[in-house]
Amino acid sequence: MNVAIFAINLDRSADRWEILADRASALGLSLTRVSAVDGKLTPEAEREAVDDAAFRRNTGRLMLAGEYGCYRSHVKALNAFLTTTNDIALIIEDDVELSADLKDRVQAAFDAVPDADVIKFFNHRVVGFLKTNTSSRGDEIGRAIHGPLGSSACYAVSRRGAALLIEHLTVMRYPWDAALERGWDHSGLVYTTRKNVANIARGGTTIATRDIYRSVKFPKWKRLGTYARRLRDDFVRMAYALRA
Repeated sequence: MNVAIFAINLDRSADRWEILADRASALGLSLTRVSAVDGKLTPEAEREAVDDAAFRRNTGRLMLAGEYGCYRSHVKALNAFLTTTNDIALIIEDDVELSADLKDRVQAAFDAVPDADVIKFFNHRVVGFLKTNTSSRGDEIGRAIHGPLGSSACYAVSRRGAALLIEHLTVMRYPWDAALERGWDHSGLVYTTRKNVANIARGGTTIATRDIYRSVKFPKWKRLGTYARRLRDDFVRMAYALRA
């Protein structure tokens, strides 16, 4: 398999790109830069392919500009991947710390789970992990019965997986990280490693702080429908994990 790395980076974050590119060069890795969509420069009325009502129902809060930009950037990266002849795209955000064995571990993971459409290599939490297989590099791969896992900073996708994600997820109804792992919705076979393969550099996400996320949440009584959807998702996620 031919694995290519696509790195999402905002034009205004030139310092992050310089650090990432220098690290890749030192490791002998080739990067394809994807110029990120800057949600802060897109007026709310001009956001494309967004189902804002569904987003509010699903998340119980308002959509952040950074979330919109992140979502559109990942769709852009998937489209860029499909214009190439590569078999697998490793899609990273610019706060990921590259390692010398990262590509080898990605390839080994797909060798271990050849039907995978998406394999996540970084999560904020993995609870109730069910192993499908162990790669030749020692990474356990499977699914989690609880979620969401959080983060879309580092994952790999097959050509079939990229096509499925573009077909089913072009319209934004969730943040990208939440939409990505919902294989039961987009029909993709999504897996994760038990332990993080990638690390995040100091500074982390540029989307928003926790205080900003809290500030756009609706009152609890307005989130009752969201809680009901999440409870349903818990059961659907468990059934999906058990099919791995």
